[in-house]
Amino acid sequence: MVTMVSTATAGSAASRELTAELQGFREVQRLTYACAEAVAAQLKPGVTERDAARMQREWLRERGVRDWFHLPFAWFGDRTAFAGFRIPLQFFPTDRPLEPGMPFILDMAPVHGGFTADIGYSGCLGPDPLHDRLMADLLVHRELILREVRERRPLREIYEDVDRLMTRQGYANRHRAYPFGVIAHKVGRVRERRWSPTLFGFGTQTLRGLASDALHGHREGWSPLWSPYRFSDHPPRPGLWAVEPHLGFRGIGAKFEELLVVTDSRDPEESAFWLDDDLPHVRRGQEERAA
Repeated sequence: MVTMVSTATAGSAASRELTAELQGFREVQRLTYACAEAVAAQLKPGVTERDAARMQREWLRERGVRDWFHLPFAWFGDRTAFAGFRIPLQFFPTDRPLEPGMPFILDMAPVHGGFTADIGYSGCLGPDPLHDRLMADLLVHRELILREVRERRPLREIYEDVDRLMTRQGYANRHRAYPFGVIAHKVGRVRERRWSPTLFGFGTQTLRGLASDALHGHREGWSPLWSPYRFSDHPPRPGLWAVEPHLGFRGIGAKFEELLVVTDSRDPEESAFWLDDDLPHVRRGQEERAA
């Protein structure tokens, strides 16, 4: 499941020539964000989380998706901040209806053509300056994560720095509510099959791949999960990481999730880069800065 990344992919994310493999991942990530934008545009009062999750599944299946890292999720209102979440079942979509002014998060991880994407899209049904502020502050975390990965800081230390930055910003760390408190996990190629079953919402192929990576990594002193725990106390491993910092503030949650490429290059600028800078949350930040 681990994807090795060539050091030939140098330069900025906007201008570099990607390998054919990285281009495949970027195309699927763009397809997935296109799904998020299309579904978000259809959301209206009364639509439930289950409705939104179904809309994501149907949109992607109409475009050829047959396998999943995980099935689509949708969270509305204070569930975007994982308010009161204690067990994994609470992450699954519910009959919570969307209301005017409510924040929402769409989260999906399809596999298409053997390539995996895992994205998180945050929005709000109507204008909300507080939600806008969370989205702007998330981009500071995007910059911090890239900078410290390039410095080859241990993943556990980077996680702690993200935590401290959130505290300084006045937010709560909500990715800590995920299983194992992960802020990221590795993704890779998956063999295409006609029938790809899921287990507890996760594709069985990707679960096996993660388990294999975890076993292999345990023997070599690394983990495919980026967490605040000792098993993440190692420098970033080459490959692709789905990274998702998640802010919470007074019942409002916001996050992004996108793929970070880590290589074995000793050149800092070549050693890590975001797979794509042409994503909704990045464009939004650039437009706000320009304004």
